Amino acid sequence: MDFSVYWQLFRRRLPLVIFLTMIGTGIGIWLAMTLPAIYKSEAILVVESGQIPDEMASSTVQTGEIEALQIIRQRILSREVLLELANDLNIYAAEPNMGADAKVDNMRERIEISTRGGQVTRRGPRDATIVTVGFSAQNPDLAANTVNQLVTLILQTNLEMRTAVAEQTLEFFTQEVDRFEAELSQMSSQILAFQENNLEALPDSLEFRRERLARLQERLQQLEREQATLQDRRAQLVTLFETTGSTQVDGSNRIIRPSARPQVRPAEQRLAELRGEYASLSAVLSENNPRMALLRSQIAAAEELVASLPPIEEEQTGEGETNAARSLYEIQLADLDAQIVYIQEQKESTQAQIAELRRSIEATPGNAVTLAALERSYSALQEQYRQAVANRARAETGSMIESLSRGQRITVVEQAVPSENPDSPNRPVVTIAGFASGLGLAVAIALLLELLNRSIRRPEDLHKALGVEPFATIPYIETRGETINRNLQRVVIALIVVTTVVGGLWFVDRNVRPLIPLLEQYVGSVF
Repeated sequence: MDFSVYWQLFRRRLPLVIFLTMIGTGIGIWLAMTLPAIYKSEAILVVESGQIPDEMASSTVQTGEIEALQIIRQRILSREVLLELANDLNIYAAEPNMGADAKVDNMRERIEISTRGGQVTRRGPRDATIVTVGFSAQNPDLAANTVNQLVTLILQTNLEMRTAVAEQTLEFFTQEVDRFEAELSQMSSQILAFQENNLEALPDSLEFRRERLARLQERLQQLEREQATLQDRRAQLVTLFETTGSTQVDGSNRIIRPSARPQVRPAEQRLAELRGEYASLSAVLSENNPRMALLRSQIAAAEELVASLPPIEEEQTGEGETNAARSLYEIQLADLDAQIVYIQEQKESTQAQIAELRRSIEATPGNAVTLAALERSYSALQEQYRQAVANRARAETGSMIESLSRGQRITVVEQAVPSENPDSPNRPVVTIAGFASGLGLAVAIALLLELLNRSIRRPEDLHKALGVEPFATIPYIETRGETINRNLQRVVIALIVVTTVVGGLWFVDRNVRPLIPLLEQYVGSVF
């Protein structure tokens, strides 16, 4: 490799490389001196766990830390919140014509909300959740005030969000309790109405009704026997009277006839007997007893019969004796008929009760199924109601915990303060980048020019172009005029570069920003 050739090429393109490198370095210095200083302030927050153990009382807000921070971040970076924040702090006072969309986009670019931690590590429990809030501005006080305002919004949003969730949970379970109370009241009314409508056919009285049915059936059989006995007595009485003309016989089956001059007639005697019997029974039976009612009816019939009898005369003939016997027969017959009618009424009443009991017993299984279904529904509602009441109690506790800020909360570890040194731009880095950019551009252009130059400059080029091997080569010999012209070109280029750089710096110093303070600040930051 012939390094002398490359050195000659480098010397030939050196003015171009120097010129472009100076241009890049000048642009870098200009940018480093003219770019506005950006100050960044940061605040550090930490997410603390609840102060009350979950075993004793737990909060009803179950949102995770990371999820809650993501929700808060989206709310803080919403359009309305950012515009209100920008207007309150006069962040864009120097740009009154800036649109709302541009303000929102710029605010989102300048605000930094980052989270670290909050995850379970392999070696132990999860790390604490740390939140960093930052903001960049040309004024350090504005940056610090904005960050502190963002921190206030984060704390307020977190408190409002957790309190709202707790209150909504409490409101939901309160509504559930009210709903279950209304359903329980409605179900109780349905059960009560069903029991009232089927009072005689409920399953709890089934055994009693069966026993009562058995007793009524026995009573019916007894009434039938008594009725048969009375009917036999009536038939015997009728046969005896029609055969003998008397209703009484002595121990020898002889007919007992009334005396010729009876002092007390049979109807009166029968009335006295009924009254005596009524008086004796009234001491042990109530007035509503069926036996007492029967005696009263018999006494009334006997009184009517006695009232219709003629007065007693001493000259009473045999015809009177016959009438007296007939009157006694009619009284006894009426007594038997009255007893038979009463027993018949008792039979009909007993039969009606038996029929009603049978109907109620037959309806009891269906009523039992319906009542059991209603009671199961009522029991299920009661269980849901008790669960809702317990949930409401827990929701009340959770709401109290959140209202007192005893649950999970975000606290400020370090507030934002105005920064003394700007965060950007890094002026040495900008200057070095300008120098590197100019040098790289110059080298790239020089290489490109050399690659595009197809002229013959070396013996190897002559051999490649003509296919002959030269014996010797004579370099190009410049004349005196060519040398002077080449030097003049270099001087002119240098003057143009110097004039351009100086003119640009003067223009910036006069029309953009004074350069002396920037230069002093730049030198101070470097050294």
